[in-house]
Amino acid sequence: MKPLQRARIEKAAADCGFELTPEVQGGGLVLRSVQFPESIAVEPLSDTTFFLRSANVAILVGLNPATECVQVDGYDGLYAALERAGATARTLPNRIADRFREATASLPRSTEVERLVIQRVGQQLLRDALLDYWHGRCPVTGLAIPGLLRASHIKPWAACDDDNERLDVYNGLLLAPQVDALFDGGWATFEPTGELRLALDVDHEAIEALGLVRRLKTVGLADRHQSYLAFHRTHVFRDRRTGR
Repeated sequence: MKPLQRARIEKAAADCGFELTPEVQGGGLVLRSVQFPESIAVEPLSDTTFFLRSANVAILVGLNPATECVQVDGYDGLYAALERAGATARTLPNRIADRFREATASLPRSTEVERLVIQRVGQQLLRDALLDYWHGRCPVTGLAIPGLLRASHIKPWAACDDDNERLDVYNGLLLAPQVDALFDGGWATFEPTGELRLALDVDHEAIEALGLVRRLKTVGLADRHQSYLAFHRTHVFRDRRTGR
């Protein structure tokens, strides 16, 4: 590994959330963070090709779901892969819920107001995680102004079995306001392919007034989103609820 190459990998690691000093291992570097226990080994195969490996397949699932290893080309590819892996590691199932339990362990729960305070803590943690997971961009419209984006539960908070479901990053979407309003109210849902499906009473004029097009699609859905989306289609989407 050439000195310049090592310096560029170290900078990519720091920029993508692997802030601990990398450890030299074999012909590559092992990247770590204080935010999660998982690590990634990056081994250069050429000047601009890299081999990434992790003992936890889950953090590379968005890159190559079949293996714990993935090859990326170019420094842009390395940045994209490390950003996705870091976001996934920070938001693995139960990780947000564990932070929530730690943050609220000493808070009182005897009144409705106190319980609402605790709920807001969880909702903020989920919002932060969704901003991280979706890179601050609505996966449907591409809107990338964080202050305008809405953290939307797929399976509603009140319908969840426990905090692990309520605070599962895969039980949430980061949506533009008009898409969130449709989705949260059951006027729209998403097919397993990610295609937006609108209720029958959302007509063409309404779609135009909302500034939407008919064939919108969510980009980047993972397998873990599917059970929550199935619940939404069955129990929240208006066409199914009204029998239309």
